Amino acid sequence: MSDRRLFLKAAPLGLAATLPTFTLARADDKKSEKKKDEEDVGVAEDLMREHGVLNRVLLVYEEGLRRLRKKEDITPEVFRSAATLVRKFVEDYHEKLEENFIFPAFEKAKKLTDLVKVLKKQHDAGRKLTGVILRESADERFKKDEGRKELVAACEAFIRMYRPHEAREDTVLFPALRSVLSAKEIKDLGEQFEKEEDKLFGEGGFEKVVEQVAGFEKQLGIYDLDQFTGK
Repeated sequence: MSDRRLFLKAAPLGLAATLPTFTLARADDKKSEKKKDEEDVGVAEDLMREHGVLNRVLLVYEEGLRRLRKKEDITPEVFRSAATLVRKFVEDYHEKLEENFIFPAFEKAKKLTDLVKVLKKQHDAGRKLTGVILRESADERFKKDEGRKELVAACEAFIRMYRPHEAREDTVLFPALRSVLSAKEIKDLGEQFEKEEDKLFGEGGFEKVVEQVAGFEKQLGIYDLDQFTGK
């Protein structure tokens, strides 16, 4: 057999032998890229994008309220689902991170303590309002005028409080984080936040929550961003 034929016969085996290594290398690259993406999202940015989720929920509340005022069709499930997401993602996760790690850092450094005090007070008030929304969005309560009135009042109070609440955190509290924590402490905090998110919501938890909110928006016909463009 000629050298040329021996080479052609051996080539597929040689190529196959390199495939596992190449596949493993690509998998390692993807893991490295994912890790790098997670590291690139700092603590402040992570908290701010979670505020973006909350803002989209507020839009869902607002559309629900608009339909109630116009006496258009709206099911209590819209409010109940949105409030359930607020309870699980915003109050039991996002706000707990702030209360357990962010607020104490400012209190220890004796910086922005008056602001932190008000923010904590508003967290408590928000949980009570969410409790009212969940209670009054039960099917039987929603059928009654009294139940709908209480739900409307709770949604309006929640929206009115949280718009300035998150704006003040985004523009004052979070930008000042580097003045009370070292770069290493912030990095360690980011890793801890990531672990908490994975534990509660699974891998890609944030993306799953965003998809859930998008589902609410599609159900209400407010997903298309262009409809909000000013005329």
